[in-house]
Amino acid sequence: MSQALTIKKPVHFILNPLRDFFNDSRAGGILLILCTIASLIISNTTSLQSGYIGFWYKSMPVSILHLPENPLTWINDVMMAFFFFFVGMEIKRELTIGELSSVKKSLLPILAALGGMVCPAIIFWLFNGTNEYHHGWGIPMATDIAFSLAVLSLLGKKVPVQLKIFLAALAIIDDLGAVITIAIFYSSKLNLLYLGGALLSSFTVIGLNKLKVKATILYLIPAIFIWYCLFNSGIHATIAGVVMAFSMPLDKLAKVEHLLHKPVNFIIMPLFALANTAIILPSSFGGIYTSTISFGIICGLMIGKPIGIFLFSFISSKIGIATMPANSTYKQLLGIGMLGGIGFTMSIFTSSLAYIQPELLVISKVAIITGSVVSSVLGYIYLSRLKPATAVAHPLGEYQPHYQNSERIEQSIAMG
Repeated sequence: MSQALTIKKPVHFILNPLRDFFNDSRAGGILLILCTIASLIISNTTSLQSGYIGFWYKSMPVSILHLPENPLTWINDVMMAFFFFFVGMEIKRELTIGELSSVKKSLLPILAALGGMVCPAIIFWLFNGTNEYHHGWGIPMATDIAFSLAVLSLLGKKVPVQLKIFLAALAIIDDLGAVITIAIFYSSKLNLLYLGGALLSSFTVIGLNKLKVKATILYLIPAIFIWYCLFNSGIHATIAGVVMAFSMPLDKLAKVEHLLHKPVNFIIMPLFALANTAIILPSSFGGIYTSTISFGIICGLMIGKPIGIFLFSFISSKIGIATMPANSTYKQLLGIGMLGGIGFTMSIFTSSLAYIQPELLVISKVAIITGSVVSSVLGYIYLSRLKPATAVAHPLGEYQPHYQNSERIEQSIAMG
């Protein structure tokens, strides 16, 4: 008996902290940071450099099937569709039973997200509107959900739960705006035949929903057709994830989201970070930080995001068309705007669509990382020094991502 205990203790000593880490809402953001750092180190300071970078671009014999041709595009076009499905479920639920379920609740984060998209795009355009780099205006528009909430969670009770929900809602709407931007402005020439196939498959899913078909497997076949048709239609294939999320029955979301949470946050997103930051940094950063692309991205994230989020929120609340989150101040709202400048995931994704040239991709990715890191540090320091407003207990308690509140979601669905 004593021998068995001595064997189990070291195992639990290792497994329990790992289990606690992966159940922590900050884990996804922390893992993204670690993978980004690791990828940059491997790509620039080790003998594995050429093999590591070459792996992501290694050709695969699938061109005859009109599928992605290397691991990088498999991640960006196939695996990221699951990320967009995950985000799409979040958007749909918030629009139906969550923080965005009424005009009064949704208008402030909607307007804040709009300001947070428009102002960075304008700033980028001021630097690049008249040159050949103007197509990158969508890069600084996005706010990274995982990173921004991870930084905000480090502040604990210094920030009221209502502001955490506000940031989550803002980032969700922001992602929806990024999805629409990609679909309209960053898709290649349309193939109407494949587009028609995608629409037909989408109507099939909607029909299954209307007929109240419950078997999840029956949604899988048209989902594959939607992705394949969109991949070959000229519209970015990841939009298939959003289409499926909005088309599936609401009562399926809690279970599916719970099922996808760990694969998305601990497999897909780390792989995305590893693949998309497998870049060789220049020996001198002078060329990067003097590029108008960098000026547009860094200023768009660091300046455009907080100005847009705060200004649109301040004006809309002052004229009475929206209300501030409870227990929050305008000073705190400015800090939330700073964290909105963390644009890692969607910004890198958009840059890979905006620029094909490797040197422009390196410039844009380094600028995104720079702007996001500085925004996170400034936002954290600023918010940590503010005195919290008088707090009133939130009826749902401390904010947790919805996949950690599946029981509450199911109850809400049952009631609504």
